[in-house]
Formats: sequence, C-alpha cells, structure tokens
Amino acid sequence: MRRTLFITISGLFLTMTMLRGAEGKKQPDYLIYIGTYTGPSSKGIYAYRFDANIGKATELGAAGEIANPSFLALDPSRTLLYAVSEISDFQNQHTGAISSFRINPKTGKLTLLNQVSSAGAGPCFIALDRTGKHLLAANYEAGSVAVFPILPEGRLGSATSTIQHSGHGADAERQQGPHPHWIGLSANNKFAVTADLGLDRLFVYRFDPSTGSLAKDNATPFSLPPRSGPRHLTFDSSGKFGYVINEMSSTLTVFSFDQERGNLREIQTISTLPGDFAGKNDTAEIALHPNGKFLYGSNRGHDSIAVFAVNPNNGTLTSIEYVPSGGAKPRSFEIDPSGSYLFVANQISNKVVIFRIDRNTGRLTPTGEALDVPSPVCIKFLALK
Repeated sequence: MRRTLFITISGLFLTMTMLRGAEGKKQPDYLIYIGTYTGPSSKGIYAYRFDANIGKATELGAAGEIANPSFLALDPSRTLLYAVSEISDFQNQHTGAISSFRINPKTGKLTLLNQVSSAGAGPCFIALDRTGKHLLAANYEAGSVAVFPILPEGRLGSATSTIQHSGHGADAERQQGPHPHWIGLSANNKFAVTADLGLDRLFVYRFDPSTGSLAKDNATPFSLPPRSGPRHLTFDSSGKFGYVINEMSSTLTVFSFDQERGNLREIQTISTLPGDFAGKNDTAEIALHPNGKFLYGSNRGHDSIAVFAVNPNNGTLTSIEYVPSGGAKPRSFEIDPSGSYLFVANQISNKVVIFRIDRNTGRLTPTGEALDVPSPVCIKFLALK
C-alpha cells in the first residue's frame, strides 16, 4: 500500500514537473485573446485566463465588442491590443476599420480608445513595427497596404502611407485582382514585406520608422509559381530566412532575405500535405517555434497541423508529422511564448483545441482541452507577471 502511494505521488510530481517545462520553472499565467467573425453567436473579441502549469483555461467572456475582429496584435509594452474589423463599410465609406484597446490585466476586459479607417476594404492582418510606434495593415479586398502612427496614449492616427497593388493572378476566380494577406517588418526594421495572394508575389518596401512611410520605388517583388496564393509569412529570429505558406497550392516556400538590400532568394518549396491526400485543401497559418527548431502550418480541408524540422544551417524543412486539428477548418493557431502549447482555432467547429508541444521533437499531443468559441479566427497570448 505504501509503495503504491509512493508511486502515485512520484508520478504526480513528475507530471507537474513536465508541465512546468523543460527548465523545471513555473510558467506564467496568460491572458488569451481570441478574435472571431461576428454574427448571431459571436460578439467580437473573447478573453480567457490560462494556467500553463496545469493546461487549464478559464473563460472571461466577451472582452471587446467590435465587428469581425479577424486579426489581433499586441504592442511591445503588452498594455495595448489592436484589432482589424474585416468589413467594407465603415462610417459610410468603402473601407474597413482598425481599433485600439487598453488592456485590463486583472479582468481581461478591453477599453476602446479609438477606431480609424483601415484605408481600404477588408483588412485581414495588422502588425506593429519594431519600435511600437507604427501599425501596418493589409487590406485584402482593396488590394492595398497602409501604415498608421500610434500616438503616445496608444490611440491610432490616420494613415501616413498607403500603397495600392495592381494586376491579377492566373486563377480568374480567386486572383482577379491584388489581395495582400500579410504584412510585417524585417528584423532590422528597415523593410516591410507583404504577401499578396492575388498576385502570387511577395513585395518588399523600404520602411522609414521616423515618418511611417513605405518607399514603393525600392520594392523588390518576388514571384511565386502561378496559383500559389502566398498567405502568411514568418522570419526566423536572425531575419536571414523567411517562410511563406501558400494557400492555394498547399506548399511552404523557404527563402533567404538580404537585410541590407531587401532581396529574396528561393531555397526550397515543400508540400504541407501527406503524399496520399487527394482532397481539396487551403492552407492558412504559419509559425516558428520559439526555439527556432520547428515550423508549423495549418491545412483547411485535410484539417491538420503540419509539423516540420528546421535545418539551422540553411533554413530548409523536413516533414515530421501531420496532426488532426481537432475540428474543421483550422484557420489560425498560436504558440504560447514558452513554446509549451499550441492553440488551434477551428473556425467551422467553433472550437479552439489545445495541444502540448514536445520542445525536443516538435511533435504535438492533444491535451483533451478545448474552448467553445464562436467562429474563432485569431489567438494572442499575453503573459501576466
């Protein structure tokens, strides 16, 4: 009896130690914000408190009620949250909107500071520059990108720079015009890169953080094969390698990035699907593990998360596994800052499914926990002190 009790207690201790991460340190609690597509059952942005030591989330309810907050971003101070409204009619103009909120870390509630036009219809992605003084937006429907100043109190100013893309891709239905789906900054904050799904191109613009301007004449377009549909992109921590997930071709393209000239060079293209899958699929999200050793991509159709190992020398990828997402249409996912968990937003299933990450192998294991969220799209973690 004593031996059985000892084994049980030892097993519990071992489990708790593993939950505290590879370093054996207590992990922080998080606020989790989830952006949604609003409708009959969704009010906007939802908040949860997450205890990473035991893998449990507590619902805090609707935190900010705005239309279609399909993408969120946190500022470097972690006191402000920004959200798009993926709409095409704002203040009687054919444009979307971007909102700024102040975060209450105790309750998770968001206080609206202001809303501005996104300078184009259908904004679907936003990012802050490295100084936290400017916000960049990709307007999918309008085919444009824009920059906005962040004022001292966190409010947004009107756009300081806009660039309109033009042309079309090979697919007459989905690429009838430009559709920027992602925009972000290089590691040195000198260049803004955008992925245009409608044009099968990555555009590089020189960014001036003092004025919030984009220099179009220095753009260096990088063309992908027809019907690729580049959607989201991420850089490694050094900024030397980039990875773009191609929605229409269900592939990942690896490229090198010249941080002085802004030039891109293709290194590898690899499928996000197993070889025996023959159904329809669109990819969606992409993310590197915080340790830089693993890369993840979501498949909508195959409804899985594809896991890859990253070669640290040349950035190339090797497939590890394909893990069922636990629902339908995993539009987005997010890895917590410690690299212990991956949360998948299964949009059609109205479920955010939680996976544990093995930080040595990159493999995913379902925790058995899922959050009931209507039409979830985007997830962001805010570590609490």
